[in-house]
Amino acid sequence: MSGGTILHYGGTFDPPHNGHMALVRAAARLLRPDRIIIEPAGTPPHKAASATPAADRLAMCRCFLAAAPGVQLDDGEICRGGKSYTVDTLRALRAQYPQAHIFLAMGSDMLLSFREWRCWREILRIADLAVQSREEGDEPELAAMARSLAADGGRVVLVKAPALEISSTRLREIIESGGDASAYVPAQVWSYIERHGLYGRAARTEGSERE
Repeated sequence: MSGGTILHYGGTFDPPHNGHMALVRAAARLLRPDRIIIEPAGTPPHKAASATPAADRLAMCRCFLAAAPGVQLDDGEICRGGKSYTVDTLRALRAQYPQAHIFLAMGSDMLLSFREWRCWREILRIADLAVQSREEGDEPELAAMARSLAADGGRVVLVKAPALEISSTRLREIIESGGDASAYVPAQVWSYIERHGLYGRAARTEGSERE
C-alpha cells in the first residue's frame, strides 16, 4: 500500500493505559485509516530512558490490536537505537508509503509544546496532527494552537475522546507504592504487569492467576 490513510501513534507506553486506547479508538472512528501504526519509542528526546525493557513495553502494546481494525505494532524506533525523534520516524514512513495521507496522533500536551520538537515544520509537511484533549476544558487552548500552526501550513484535527487525567508516570508511582492501577489500564496490560513483576510489583505466576 503506497497510498491510503495511515494513523501513526508513538509514545513510551510505559505502561499503555486507557487514555491511549481511547485516542486510538476515537481517531479510528473519525479518520477511518487503512492502517494504524503503534510505535513504542526507544529513548524519547524529552525524557530519560525508560527503565522498563523495550520488549516488555512492546508486548504490553499488543493491547492496541483490539482497539480498532488495521492496527499493527512497529518496533522501528526501538531497533534503530538512540534517541527517537518523530521526524526520523515520519521520514521513514513517508519513504515506505510515498502516496499515503499520514496522521500523527498525540495528546494535547504534545501539541502545546509542538514548536519545540526537532524539525517541526518538516513534520507538518509530512503529516497532519490528530490531537486528543488530555483534560477537561482545554479545547479553546488547543483550537488556538491549531489556528497558529495553520499559519505555518499545518493541519490539526481535534479528536474528541474521553480524557483520562492520569499519566503513565503517575501509574508507575501507584504500582511502585503497592497500589492497584488496574482500573486505568487494559486488562491484558495489568495481567502482564503482574505476571512479569513490572514497576516493583511482585510477580504472579500463571498458576496463581487462575486461583
